[in-house]
Amino acid sequence: MVQKSLAAELQERAARAVPAEFGERVGQWWLRHAPGCSWWIGSVLPHGGHEASRAELEALIAAAEAYTAEREIPTLLQMTPEAVPPRLDALLAARGYERQVPVSLQTATTAEVLALAQRGSERGSLRVRLDKHPTREWFQAWSAVVGGDPEPRWRLLQRITEAGAYASVELGDETVAVGRAVAEGGWAGIFNMATRPEARGKGAAGAVIAALADWAAVNDAARMYLQVEQENEGALRLYARAGFTELSPFYFRVKE
Repeated sequence: MVQKSLAAELQERAARAVPAEFGERVGQWWLRHAPGCSWWIGSVLPHGGHEASRAELEALIAAAEAYTAEREIPTLLQMTPEAVPPRLDALLAARGYERQVPVSLQTATTAEVLALAQRGSERGSLRVRLDKHPTREWFQAWSAVVGGDPEPRWRLLQRITEAGAYASVELGDETVAVGRAVAEGGWAGIFNMATRPEARGKGAAGAVIAALADWAAVNDAARMYLQVEQENEGALRLYARAGFTELSPFYFRVKE
């Protein structure tokens, strides 16, 4: 039995923190479907079968393709080198799957995030609040940045069962930056970071991270993680300043 890597464990925590509407297991693979939500939430987590034969892997791929074909969605697999079977990437490439969207899985200690936040804490007129559940203002601010149909995203937030916190940064009478954290088993994941354009560069996103780190510490989460697309240079700089470093790069294989 191959021991599950830390990267695989964190990505499965993330899948519980951002739960798809539908899902089922085929062997150790996790098939998911999230209508109306961000595309990656419906990706397959192929975190098993390291010792499987080529024929067994082909059967798992076929099961994933049947699942997505039934729902008329692309087949999308989340590929983390240390988490997936070593021969899987070549098999997918041979079946016409394209490699797309490089992402960075990053971690930090909560103590370091808090120390760096205190060192650079100049919030000016920014006010920060934390809620256990998404408020109307939090959700509207997030939706204004990400766009799309808000209803499926609202339903997603209602499916979360782990302990969570919703951070809002207010400038004047307006909520200008938001984010949320989910705590599970000593880890806190950061999700749904969004800052309105007029508030960027004013420390609002950093204030969100600091508030979520403070909440994580209170909730016995000594370490934190997040996922960020490697093309998002602004977010990469923000998280580096907050103390996050890369644990593992990953990417997606997709077949329309």
